[in-house]
Amino acid sequence: MGVERNELYGSCSKGKMESKVDRKSQDPQVNISAMDLSTPPPVSATSQQFSVMGMPVHLRDEYPGWLCDRLAQGQGTHVVTLNTEMIMLAETTPELARVIHQAELVIPDGAGVVLYLRLYGVHIARHPGIELAEALLQRAAQTSPALSIFCFGGEPGVTETAMANMQQRFPGLNVVGTEHGFHPPEAEAAMLERLAALQPQLILVGLGVPRQEYWIAQHRHLCPQAIWVGVGGSFDIWAGRKFRAPLWLRNHNLEWVYRLYKEPWRWRRMLALPRFAWRALIDRVAKKFRR
Repeated sequence: MGVERNELYGSCSKGKMESKVDRKSQDPQVNISAMDLSTPPPVSATSQQFSVMGMPVHLRDEYPGWLCDRLAQGQGTHVVTLNTEMIMLAETTPELARVIHQAELVIPDGAGVVLYLRLYGVHIARHPGIELAEALLQRAAQTSPALSIFCFGGEPGVTETAMANMQQRFPGLNVVGTEHGFHPPEAEAAMLERLAALQPQLILVGLGVPRQEYWIAQHRHLCPQAIWVGVGGSFDIWAGRKFRAPLWLRNHNLEWVYRLYKEPWRWRRMLALPRFAWRALIDRVAKKFRR
Protein backbone atom coordinates (compact mmCIF):
# COMPACT_ATOMS: atom_id res chain seq x y z
CA MET A 1 0.00 0.00 0.00
CA GLY A 2 2.68 2.46 -0.86
CA VAL A 3 0.63 5.64 -1.17
CA GLU A 4 1.77 9.20 -0.83
CA ARG A 5 0.33 11.51 1.81
CA ASN A 6 -1.21 13.90 -0.72
CA GLU A 7 -3.06 10.99 -2.36
CA LEU A 8 -4.29 9.60 0.94
CA TYR A 9 -5.33 12.89 2.47
CA GLY A 10 -6.27 14.85 -0.63
CA SER A 11 -9.13 17.29 -1.03
CA CYS A 12 -12.75 16.20 -0.89
CA SER A 13 -14.62 15.73 -4.13
CA LYS A 14 -18.36 15.71 -4.63
CA GLY A 15 -20.35 12.55 -5.14
CA LYS A 16 -19.50 9.03 -4.21
CA MET A 17 -15.86 8.34 -3.43
CA GLU A 18 -14.07 5.40 -5.02
CA SER A 19 -11.79 3.40 -2.75
CA LYS A 20 -8.92 1.16 -3.75
CA VAL A 21 -8.05 -2.16 -2.21
CA ASP A 22 -4.48 -3.06 -1.42
CA ARG A 23 -3.32 -6.58 -1.79
CA LYS A 24 -2.72 -7.20 1.30
CA SER A 25 -9.97 15.61 34.00
CA GLN A 26 -12.51 13.86 35.90
CA ASP A 27 -12.84 11.17 33.46
CA PRO A 28 -16.31 10.27 32.22
CA GLN A 29 -17.81 7.29 33.99
CA VAL A 30 -18.06 4.44 31.51
CA ASN A 31 -20.72 1.78 31.98
CA ILE A 32 -19.21 -1.23 30.25
CA SER A 33 -22.23 -3.41 30.99
CA ALA A 34 -24.45 -1.01 29.00
CA MET A 35 -22.38 -1.41 25.85
CA ASP A 36 -23.40 -3.60 22.94
CA LEU A 37 -20.37 -5.84 22.56
CA SER A 38 -21.94 -8.41 20.26
CA THR A 39 -20.38 -9.99 17.19
CA PRO A 40 -18.34 -7.41 15.24
CA PRO A 41 -19.76 -6.24 11.91
CA PRO A 42 -18.39 -7.79 8.73
CA VAL A 43 -15.57 -5.98 6.97
CA SER A 44 -16.55 -4.23 3.76
CA ALA A 45 -15.66 -6.05 0.59
CA THR A 46 -13.65 -3.01 -0.47
CA SER A 47 -11.13 -3.34 2.36
CA GLN A 48 -8.49 -5.85 3.37
CA GLN A 49 -8.40 -6.94 7.00
CA PHE A 50 -5.22 -8.15 8.67
CA SER A 51 -4.82 -9.46 12.20
CA VAL A 52 -2.13 -8.02 14.45
CA MET A 53 -1.90 -10.24 17.52
CA GLY A 54 -5.60 -10.85 17.32
CA MET A 55 -6.60 -7.23 16.73
CA PRO A 56 -8.06 -6.26 13.32
CA VAL A 57 -6.44 -3.69 11.06
CA HIS A 58 -8.29 -2.49 7.97
CA LEU A 59 -5.92 -1.76 5.11
CA ARG A 60 -6.99 0.75 2.49
CA ASP A 61 -5.28 3.09 0.06
CA GLU A 62 -7.72 5.82 1.05
CA TYR A 63 -9.42 6.22 4.44
CA PRO A 64 -11.05 9.70 4.42
CA GLY A 65 -12.94 9.13 1.18
CA TRP A 66 -14.34 5.83 2.46
CA LEU A 67 -15.55 7.60 5.60
CA CYS A 68 -17.15 10.33 3.46
CA ASP A 69 -18.94 7.58 1.53
CA ARG A 70 -20.35 6.05 4.70
CA LEU A 71 -21.43 9.44 5.98
CA ALA A 72 -23.25 10.17 2.71
CA GLN A 73 -25.00 6.81 3.02
CA GLY A 74 -26.07 7.49 6.61
CA GLN A 75 -23.84 4.78 8.05
CA GLY A 76 -22.23 5.53 11.39
CA THR A 77 -18.57 4.65 11.92
CA HIS A 78 -16.34 4.21 14.94
CA VAL A 79 -12.70 4.77 14.01
CA VAL A 80 -10.01 3.22 16.22
CA THR A 81 -6.40 4.34 15.76
CA LEU A 82 -4.52 1.20 16.71
CA ASN A 83 -1.05 1.32 18.24
CA THR A 84 1.22 -1.03 20.17
CA GLU A 85 0.15 0.08 23.64
CA MET A 86 -3.49 -0.47 22.76
CA ILE A 87 -2.82 -3.96 21.44
CA MET A 88 -0.92 -5.02 24.55
CA LEU A 89 -3.62 -3.53 26.79
CA ALA A 90 -6.35 -5.31 24.82
CA GLU A 91 -4.61 -8.65 25.46
CA THR A 92 -5.42 -8.33 29.15
CA THR A 93 -8.60 -6.26 28.84
CA PRO A 94 -11.41 -8.18 27.11
CA GLU A 95 -13.69 -5.12 27.11
CA LEU A 96 -11.19 -3.12 25.05
CA ALA A 97 -10.56 -6.03 22.69
CA ARG A 98 -14.28 -6.32 21.99
CA VAL A 99 -14.63 -2.58 21.35
CA ILE A 100 -11.73 -2.70 18.86
CA HIS A 101 -13.28 -5.67 17.06
CA GLN A 102 -16.63 -3.91 16.97
CA ALA A 103 -15.26 -0.76 15.31
CA GLU A 104 -16.04 -0.36 11.62
CA LEU A 105 -12.58 1.05 10.89
CA VAL A 106 -9.27 0.28 12.62
CA ILE A 107 -6.27 2.09 11.14
CA PRO A 108 -2.54 1.37 11.67
CA ASP A 109 -1.53 4.33 13.83
CA GLY A 110 1.52 2.96 15.63
CA ALA A 111 4.97 2.20 14.23
CA GLY A 112 4.86 -1.23 15.87
CA VAL A 113 1.71 -2.14 13.92
CA VAL A 114 3.37 -1.16 10.63
CA LEU A 115 6.54 -3.13 11.44
CA TYR A 116 4.48 -6.18 12.47
CA LEU A 117 2.71 -6.14 9.10
CA ARG A 118 6.05 -5.90 7.30
CA LEU A 119 7.11 -9.17 8.94
CA TYR A 120 4.31 -10.74 6.88
CA GLY A 121 5.16 -8.95 3.65
CA VAL A 122 2.51 -6.24 3.95
CA HIS A 123 4.21 -2.90 3.31
CA ILE A 124 2.11 0.10 4.22
CA ALA A 125 2.75 3.57 5.55
CA ARG A 126 1.85 4.51 9.10
CA HIS A 127 -1.42 6.47 9.28
CA PRO A 128 -1.44 8.57 12.49
CA GLY A 129 -4.88 9.27 13.87
CA ILE A 130 -4.14 13.00 14.15
CA GLU A 131 -3.50 13.17 10.41
CA LEU A 132 -6.71 11.33 9.61
CA ALA A 133 -8.62 13.71 11.89
CA GLU A 134 -7.04 16.73 10.18
CA ALA A 135 -7.92 15.31 6.76
CA LEU A 136 -11.52 14.87 7.88
CA LEU A 137 -11.63 18.43 9.23
CA GLN A 138 -10.31 19.74 5.92
CA ARG A 139 -12.92 17.80 3.98
CA ALA A 140 -15.64 18.89 6.38
CA ALA A 141 -14.79 22.55 5.68
CA GLN A 142 -14.73 21.98 1.91
CA THR A 143 -18.07 20.18 1.74
CA SER A 144 -21.12 22.23 0.78
CA PRO A 145 -22.80 22.67 3.15
CA ALA A 146 -19.97 22.24 5.64
CA LEU A 147 -20.19 19.16 7.83
CA SER A 148 -21.04 19.77 11.49
CA ILE A 149 -18.35 18.95 14.06
CA PHE A 150 -18.45 18.31 17.80
CA CYS A 151 -15.34 17.90 19.99
CA PHE A 152 -15.14 16.39 23.47
CA GLY A 153 -12.08 16.04 25.69
CA GLY A 154 -9.00 17.83 26.93
CA GLU A 155 -8.64 20.25 29.80
CA PRO A 156 -10.97 23.25 30.17
CA GLY A 157 -10.28 25.78 27.43
CA VAL A 158 -8.01 23.53 25.37
CA THR A 159 -10.60 22.15 22.98
CA GLU A 160 -12.04 25.62 22.28
CA THR A 161 -8.58 26.97 21.48
CA ALA A 162 -7.76 23.94 19.36
CA MET A 163 -10.84 24.29 17.20
CA ALA A 164 -10.45 28.06 16.89
CA ASN A 165 -6.98 27.38 15.48
CA MET A 166 -8.35 24.75 13.12
CA GLN A 167 -11.01 27.18 11.90
CA GLN A 168 -8.22 29.55 10.91
CA ARG A 169 -6.42 26.72 9.17
CA PHE A 170 -9.58 25.47 7.43
CA PRO A 171 -11.91 28.42 6.82
CA GLY A 172 -15.55 27.45 6.84
CA LEU A 173 -15.14 24.74 9.48
CA ASN A 174 -18.54 24.30 11.13
CA VAL A 175 -17.85 23.56 14.81
CA VAL A 176 -21.23 23.25 16.50
CA GLY A 177 -19.92 22.39 19.95
CA THR A 178 -16.88 21.81 22.15
CA GLU A 179 -16.76 20.31 25.64
CA HIS A 180 -13.80 19.63 27.91
CA GLY A 181 -13.29 16.21 29.45
CA PHE A 182 -13.51 17.12 33.12
CA HIS A 183 -17.29 17.19 33.60
CA PRO A 184 -18.76 15.72 36.78
CA PRO A 185 -21.38 13.03 36.08
CA GLU A 186 -24.30 15.39 36.59
CA ALA A 187 -22.92 17.86 34.03
CA GLU A 188 -22.10 15.13 31.53
CA ALA A 189 -25.76 14.16 31.33
CA ALA A 190 -26.62 17.64 30.08
CA MET A 191 -23.76 17.50 27.60
CA LEU A 192 -25.07 14.20 26.22
CA GLU A 193 -28.53 15.73 25.74
CA ARG A 194 -26.94 18.58 23.83
CA LEU A 195 -24.96 16.17 21.69
CA ALA A 196 -28.08 14.21 20.81
CA ALA A 197 -29.95 17.39 19.94
CA LEU A 198 -27.16 18.71 17.68
CA GLN A 199 -26.65 15.45 15.74
CA PRO A 200 -23.16 16.46 14.48
CA GLN A 201 -21.73 14.51 11.58
CA LEU A 202 -18.12 14.30 12.82
CA ILE A 203 -17.40 13.74 16.52
CA LEU A 204 -13.81 13.87 17.82
CA VAL A 205 -13.21 12.45 21.30
CA GLY A 206 -9.93 13.08 23.11
CA LEU A 207 -10.03 11.25 26.44
CA GLY A 208 -7.01 9.00 26.00
CA VAL A 209 -6.91 5.21 25.59
CA PRO A 210 -8.98 3.28 26.56
CA ARG A 211 -11.52 5.77 27.97
CA GLN A 212 -12.26 7.38 24.63
CA GLU A 213 -12.89 3.98 22.99
CA TYR A 214 -15.25 2.93 25.80
CA TRP A 215 -17.01 6.31 25.76
CA ILE A 216 -17.61 6.21 22.01
CA ALA A 217 -18.87 2.61 22.10
CA GLN A 218 -21.26 3.47 24.93
CA HIS A 219 -22.66 6.71 23.46
CA ARG A 220 -22.49 6.37 19.68
CA HIS A 221 -26.17 5.42 19.60
CA LEU A 222 -26.94 9.09 20.35
CA CYS A 223 -25.69 10.07 16.88
CA PRO A 224 -25.96 6.82 14.95
CA GLN A 225 -25.05 8.26 11.55
CA ALA A 226 -21.93 10.16 12.67
CA ILE A 227 -18.22 9.46 12.26
CA TRP A 228 -16.71 9.00 15.74
CA VAL A 229 -12.92 9.21 16.09
CA GLY A 230 -10.79 8.81 19.21
CA VAL A 231 -8.08 11.46 18.83
CA GLY A 232 -6.09 11.10 22.06
CA GLY A 233 -3.99 14.21 22.72
CA SER A 234 -4.67 15.90 19.37
CA PHE A 235 -6.50 18.81 20.98
CA ASP A 236 -3.34 19.72 22.93
CA ILE A 237 -1.33 19.77 19.70
CA TRP A 238 -3.90 21.80 17.76
CA ALA A 239 -4.10 24.24 20.67
CA GLY A 240 -0.32 24.75 20.58
CA ARG A 241 0.28 23.29 24.04
CA LYS A 242 2.28 20.34 22.71
CA PHE A 243 4.10 19.59 19.48
CA ARG A 244 4.57 16.57 17.26
CA ALA A 245 7.97 15.08 16.52
CA PRO A 246 10.06 16.57 13.68
CA LEU A 247 9.05 15.25 10.28
CA TRP A 248 12.21 13.19 9.80
CA LEU A 249 11.45 11.22 12.97
CA ARG A 250 7.87 10.66 11.88
CA ASN A 251 8.98 9.48 8.47
CA HIS A 252 11.21 6.86 10.11
CA ASN A 253 8.48 5.62 12.49
CA LEU A 254 10.30 7.14 15.49
CA GLU A 255 7.71 9.56 16.78
CA TRP A 256 7.49 7.48 19.95
CA VAL A 257 11.14 8.36 20.73
CA TYR A 258 10.33 12.07 20.64
CA ARG A 259 7.28 11.57 22.84
CA LEU A 260 9.36 9.69 25.40
CA TYR A 261 11.97 12.47 25.32
CA LYS A 262 9.34 15.17 25.88
CA GLU A 263 7.31 13.14 28.36
CA PRO A 264 9.69 10.84 30.27
CA TRP A 265 6.92 9.89 32.67
CA ARG A 266 5.58 7.74 29.82
CA TRP A 267 8.41 5.22 30.23
CA ARG A 268 6.22 2.67 31.98
CA ARG A 269 3.72 2.76 29.14
CA MET A 270 6.54 2.50 26.62
CA LEU A 271 7.54 -0.86 28.11
CA ALA A 272 4.78 -2.24 25.92
CA LEU A 273 6.98 -1.58 22.87
CA PRO A 274 9.79 -4.12 23.57
CA ARG A 275 7.23 -6.66 24.81
CA PHE A 276 5.28 -6.23 21.59
CA ALA A 277 8.43 -6.52 19.44
CA TRP A 278 9.50 -9.73 21.19
CA ARG A 279 6.02 -11.23 20.84
CA ALA A 280 5.89 -10.26 17.16
CA LEU A 281 9.19 -12.01 16.41
CA ILE A 282 8.23 -15.12 18.38
CA ASP A 283 4.86 -15.33 16.62
CA ARG A 284 6.48 -14.95 13.19
CA VAL A 285 9.10 -17.62 13.86
CA ALA A 286 6.48 -19.98 15.29
CA LYS A 287 4.28 -19.61 12.24
CA LYS A 288 7.20 -20.33 9.91
CA PHE A 289 8.00 -23.55 11.76
CA ARG A 290 4.36 -24.66 11.66
CA ARG A 291 4.40 -24.59 7.85
